Amino acid sequence: MIPTKIKLCGMTRPADIEAANELMPDYIGFVFAPKSKRHVTAAQAKELKALLAPSIKAVGVFVNESPSVIVQLAKGGILDAVQLHGNEDASYIADLRNHLDIPILQAFRIRTAEDAGIAQGSTADSVLLDAGAGTGTAFDWSLIASVARPYFLAGGLTPENVADAILALHPYGVDVSSGIETNGRKDKEKMAAFVAAVRKQGKIKFA
Repeated sequence: MIPTKIKLCGMTRPADIEAANELMPDYIGFVFAPKSKRHVTAAQAKELKALLAPSIKAVGVFVNESPSVIVQLAKGGILDAVQLHGNEDASYIADLRNHLDIPILQAFRIRTAEDAGIAQGSTADSVLLDAGAGTGTAFDWSLIASVARPYFLAGGLTPENVADAILALHPYGVDVSSGIETNGRKDKEKMAAFVAAVRKQGKIKFA
């Protein structure tokens, strides 16, 4: 039995990191996409990473960013993994791998079964299956029935539905952002409820 991995994304404040350090998820996420309301600068991320418990991995979330920017952040000790949310292709991933030795996670918006098939073939180390770019809504989970590789599930997850998602899909990990917020800010009580729900239900078994 392998515990379902937990990623709490969109950390922007020291209070968010303090809450994460108490809850001890496997990953937290820093969003570097300028259009996101959860966007942080490199300087902000560096300060927050310094507060983060060493056993929690920091994931940098990017949308069509220049590889050189990602490499600089990673080599500066800010990132433990990279998450790609744009139109990055296999050659882009290969270029990153030439300069980095940290995991690369590629996100896919799932609207059709064909999208799931494309995710299955990704050359990234891991994939994340999502409804969209931080929409806070769930997609039709039946569309990913054919995905055989381990994946992170995202999109519309909340403390109330994450246990059902794990029971139905047995994802490798779950990723949440808006589902643990109140009025656009991370809510410590919701964060705790989400983590507790995952840990209660989140034991997955691989054949």
